[in-house]
Amino acid sequence: MKPPRVLPLGDAAVTVELGEDLDPATSARVRALDRALLSAPFDGLRETAPALRSLLVLYDPAALGFAALRRELLSRAAEAVAVAGPVRRHQIPTRYGGEDGEDLEPLARSLAIAPAELVRRHASIDYTALMLGFTPGFPYLGLLPGGLVVPRLATPRVRVPAGSVGLAGRMTGAYPVASPGGWQIVGRISWRLFDPLRQEPARIAPGDRVRFVPTEELPDPEPAVTPPLPAGDAPVLEVIDPGLLTSVQDGGRTGWRRYGVASAGAADPHALACANRAVGNPPAAAGLECTLLGPTLRFLRPWRFAVAGADLGAVLERADLGSWPVPLGAAVLARPGNLLRFRGRVCGCRAVIALAGGLRVPAVLGSRSTDLQSGFGGHGGRALRAGDTLGASDLPTSEPRGSPAEARPDRVTLRVVLGPQADQFDAETVRRFLSTAWRLRETSDRVGCRLDGPQLAHRRSAEILSDGMVPGSVQVPPDGRPILMLADAPTTGGYPKLATVVGADLPRAAQLVPGSGEVRFEAVAVEEVQR
Repeated sequence: MKPPRVLPLGDAAVTVELGEDLDPATSARVRALDRALLSAPFDGLRETAPALRSLLVLYDPAALGFAALRRELLSRAAEAVAVAGPVRRHQIPTRYGGEDGEDLEPLARSLAIAPAELVRRHASIDYTALMLGFTPGFPYLGLLPGGLVVPRLATPRVRVPAGSVGLAGRMTGAYPVASPGGWQIVGRISWRLFDPLRQEPARIAPGDRVRFVPTEELPDPEPAVTPPLPAGDAPVLEVIDPGLLTSVQDGGRTGWRRYGVASAGAADPHALACANRAVGNPPAAAGLECTLLGPTLRFLRPWRFAVAGADLGAVLERADLGSWPVPLGAAVLARPGNLLRFRGRVCGCRAVIALAGGLRVPAVLGSRSTDLQSGFGGHGGRALRAGDTLGASDLPTSEPRGSPAEARPDRVTLRVVLGPQADQFDAETVRRFLSTAWRLRETSDRVGCRLDGPQLAHRRSAEILSDGMVPGSVQVPPDGRPILMLADAPTTGGYPKLATVVGADLPRAAQLVPGSGEVRFEAVAVEEVQR
């Protein structure tokens, strides 16, 4: 048994590797360490999330540094013992083949077996839920019976329907929500695997046992729980034009990564804090994040607001004074009928609009942020549309404090801590990564900055067993073009992570403009950053 390794992901997270291979015994050790930390957390522990062969640990570097954390985790890993205990079991009705499983027949042909035999084998055993990740509630179930080792699709599908049962490698699983995916689809279930309004949002948890039961008719799906509408006075804002992408975001979600739930939240938390500070809100109160082309908003009641982050040319249109430029980082009083518009980008990518008291939307999993990928939180789980109205909350406010506007350059240098899979690349590839001015591709978004530049070659395989990932992680997929993950990044990833951006620098990446922004990386030691 290989000794555990504690590897940094930036300056506020680590991955604890307990093995190298896909092995149920290793996964059981991961869950044992996870339980030990949950039952007796150390000072500074923020969150843990088990993966296939490793445990992701998020911590507060102000409470303990990397060296002390490493000693603590190695000691805990040595003491953690996987013990048998009560196991939850699930039997899931599954309809195989046809429109529900379009890959069943071609996959059976490639394995030289009949489709019915593939179904029989797939449904013949109890699988263990080894981890959750990729999307909220997605269970990685293993291991497939002998003879069923299945490659991923060469070209992932743009959209896999919710409930689809897929196979990849030696694992199987089911898609909780419609999403892109590269697993081979053999059937469908009607269970609601993830509901953010349930007390335990994921139907299946790591360590549970799952068996797929073939059926001709699927039971009706469980009804979705509807979030309660927030109580309060009349709305403050009406959306006339939503702009390119405007959504409700706050400081993000913590404590739910083990269920595959991304942090979401403002891509530039510094901008959110600046706008909130200007109107006297707590720094992480919910506001509006708008991208490149800001919205047009009509004020329905007199209210103080502030804009911070990117300069998108904000103006307040008032009947008495006409169009009045809104200074960044300053509180402004709007009157009923005033319009907040954005004339055009001057610099930066994302601006934040804060209202005094914070936006009034339901809290889901402890946050008012919109998870745009999974469709929950914020205003109906989606970006704003014309005709939407928004109210302000009753958060206690303090004395407003203006902040000077910060420059939002289109070229930045970000500090990174190399790893945790830097050993998957040779020294020349690491040097090329650090010496290149990377250009953001047009397809960059809140999930990640997709970077153009020289191809980075992998030393070995271009894939790894999926493990924990955080905003700031730099993944290198098989095409060799890095992706710098942002606020909506998945909680796990199956590509080597060459480096992770330091937390204090990451907001600057969120202000780079797709298609024109440039970024360089500078390697630093985690101990240096924490000092």
